[in-house]
Amino acid sequence: MLVARIDHVQLAIPVGGEERARKFYRDVLGLPEAPKPLHLVKRGGCWFERAELKIHLGVDPDFRPAQKAHPAFVVDGLNALIAILESEGYPVQPDAPLNGHRRVYVDDPFGNRIELIEAGA
Repeated sequence: MLVARIDHVQLAIPVGGEERARKFYRDVLGLPEAPKPLHLVKRGGCWFERAELKIHLGVDPDFRPAQKAHPAFVVDGLNALIAILESEGYPVQPDAPLNGHRRVYVDDPFGNRIELIEAGA
């Protein structure tokens, strides 16, 4: 048996957070929203997918943000994305380069930590 790859990452959001999620993940990060299968729509949440990048946001009635555990998104044009994030009111926290990658952190609207990395530190 071999675990080959990650299919998707799921993050939790609070009840009623879908529109705020869309503003951040779709409108700010530019990830297209993907339709959820009909049998999952009643659970709430929303999915964002582009090629191999799949982020699923699920509603958790006992929501607590993931402040340490986090996904890391590879970015082309990190400086431009930082400018967009900051202009939209999402503070960006720089971190030391790692393995030739420049990286920063930002919290989504719910406090979930997101790492953004770009090759060529």
